[in-house]
Amino acid sequence: MRPARVFPRLLATATFCCAAATPGFAQDKPATKPAATAKAAVPAEVRARVVSKMDGARPEDVSGSPIPGVYEVTVGGMIVYVTADGKYLFSGNLYDLDTQQNLTAERRSTARARALAAASESDMIIFSPSNPKMTVTVFTDVDCQFCRRFHTQIADLNKAGVRVRYVLYPRTGPGTQSWKEAEAVWCSKDRREALTRAKRGEEIKAKPCADGAKALKAQYQLGDDLGIEGTPAIFTQSGDYIGGYMTPAELVNTVAQAQKAAAAAAP
Repeated sequence: MRPARVFPRLLATATFCCAAATPGFAQDKPATKPAATAKAAVPAEVRARVVSKMDGARPEDVSGSPIPGVYEVTVGGMIVYVTADGKYLFSGNLYDLDTQQNLTAERRSTARARALAAASESDMIIFSPSNPKMTVTVFTDVDCQFCRRFHTQIADLNKAGVRVRYVLYPRTGPGTQSWKEAEAVWCSKDRREALTRAKRGEEIKAKPCADGAKALKAQYQLGDDLGIEGTPAIFTQSGDYIGGYMTPAELVNTVAQAQKAAAAAAP
């Protein structure tokens, strides 16, 4: 197996369990105001070397970093760093010790926001109020305990003005029972109703549909590209990964804070 094929999984150090929001959950806390950092131009041979060793990476995904001889690579919603010889790769947050700023978080959120904006809503199951005040994208598994608990509050979330874009992410992977259940939901005539029933533990009976496998694979791949670490995985429109299960009040407050921080960090 080529190292390039395993790096998204290495970044998503997933235990693949249902996730409750905790201080230790992989939440992004970008700098209030991103610092201006000088980045060296990337030599063509470095781009070619990195791309040859990382499946899915394109030449334009490679950029300079504040560290001489180390380059930043953006793939999907993930940021990694590689050495100029393409031999070593490492992931994690890069901090400026002088300013105490997390230089990676803002870049990661930008990449995630771009990936989420590019994702088609036709590949999602959406629960929305008439006049939404905020939108979140939630990666969900029909068998996940906290996902089910989250969905019991979907009416309260909508009442609070939250538009929820569900992306199916059966965390046990292709070919498993959870995957088959998710595909049955997707192939149902009324996906919203089927998802609600599935989250109550009801069996969903639906014939395989033409785009079922393809759509589910695309949704699952998006989750992998964003490096999610469990379900539910909640993202804001600005790309902040705000954690797992939250009550409606907690979610509204967290999203509002994320929106405020994003506005403060804007140029």
